[in-house]
Amino acid sequence: MNSRILHLAVPSILANITVPLVGMVDIGVSGRLGNVAAIGAIAVGSMLFDLLYWNFGFLRVGTGGLTAQAYGRKDLPGAMRYFVQGEATALLSASFLILIQWLFVEAAFLFIDCSAEVQELARKYFFIRIWDAPATLSLMVFKGWFIGMQNTVFPMAVDMTVNVVNLGMSIFLGLHTPLGFAGVALGTVIAQYTGLILASVLMLTHYGRLLRHVNIRQHVKFRYMKSFYVLNANLFLRSLCFMLIYCGFTSLAAHYGDVQLAVSTIIMKLLMLYSYILDGFAYAGEALTGRYIGAQDRPSLNKAVRLLFTWTAGLAVISTIAYGVGGQWMVSLMTTEAAVTAASKPYMIWLIIMPAFSCLAFMWDGIFIGATAARAIRNGMIWACASFYACYFAFRGLMGIQALYMAYFAHLIARDIYMTVTARRQVFYRIPQACSHPTTPTPGQSAGHDEEPTQPLRNADRT
Repeated sequence: MNSRILHLAVPSILANITVPLVGMVDIGVSGRLGNVAAIGAIAVGSMLFDLLYWNFGFLRVGTGGLTAQAYGRKDLPGAMRYFVQGEATALLSASFLILIQWLFVEAAFLFIDCSAEVQELARKYFFIRIWDAPATLSLMVFKGWFIGMQNTVFPMAVDMTVNVVNLGMSIFLGLHTPLGFAGVALGTVIAQYTGLILASVLMLTHYGRLLRHVNIRQHVKFRYMKSFYVLNANLFLRSLCFMLIYCGFTSLAAHYGDVQLAVSTIIMKLLMLYSYILDGFAYAGEALTGRYIGAQDRPSLNKAVRLLFTWTAGLAVISTIAYGVGGQWMVSLMTTEAAVTAASKPYMIWLIIMPAFSCLAFMWDGIFIGATAARAIRNGMIWACASFYACYFAFRGLMGIQALYMAYFAHLIARDIYMTVTARRQVFYRIPQACSHPTTPTPGQSAGHDEEPTQPLRNADRT
């Protein structure tokens, strides 16, 4: 089981760790354009896309959980149906976002309080990056489907390609062409479409024969997509709560001036560095939980969950030590502005204590997603969102911007408590207590663990 967890987690970690590095490079490029407002503009511009794209996180989450359970049931036609339904939803959603781009920006800046210079640069960033919407949303579906099929190598290849291209193009276009700040946004657009091309090639090359199960006209009919939409409606609300917390963090930080906004952006990027590593184990939890629930294999589910939490606890300890020893050095790598570096010192304590509390919440997220426990995921995030804003507004008069960090801490605790309390009913009881290994193993095969779908795949199709 440890081998299976690492087989799924390590590729995701290698891919995920490049995501915050790209964000750090974007901030670093902006910080070397000679204008402190450029750092804030990257934060606000990125937040605008978080407002959009996090609401569509259900495309990856829902597709991954449903596909993992189909894989566990050995239902390959069902797995392909979920892919088609996800892609149809992604392309329709992207078209809608492009159509409303101007209205969205105007509405957003009615609530975002930032300087005129930051707003001007953020608008420029947004109107360039919006054209990557079809690629970005489609890649969410590809990633969820690959993970559901117990394959985290392909998402790793796609993510690393996207992030390496993004990194290279942002540096080149931002610092070595007349585009300057606009080059950072254009680099992201180029990278997303590069990733979509690669994902499509991998899908056709290694899963091409499964395309015979695709019937687009049948799969996209409403009566067949109804269950897909019911699940994802709850996941959409979960994504909305995430957006209200993470984007609210940036928006509220902007009230305290450009320097504090830059500090908050950097601190959050450093915190995300840990979370992206932890997400590798969350993806493994998602894939394995869905697989074993689909196969009705409770012993394997129990063992997987126990070992997943062991791995993430170890990671939390290592991350706490790393932030304690090198946190200030990490900040200095991301900005040359002395005022920003100096202003970050009072907030380093939050980097040190956050991993211990976030590891539980992030790991439960992956497990609940694999169980497609959408209502519980939604309710947990509603409680977390309420805790975030209640804590901030209760303590901001006493603590100033420190209350913002305390509020983020409070939302993690709310998630920890709710998901731990409800896990038995929402995850483990989805398999009857008496159910062990319903599939009779073939000679030489471990019962309930290594069964392949009833329609065998070629070696290249296996993960």
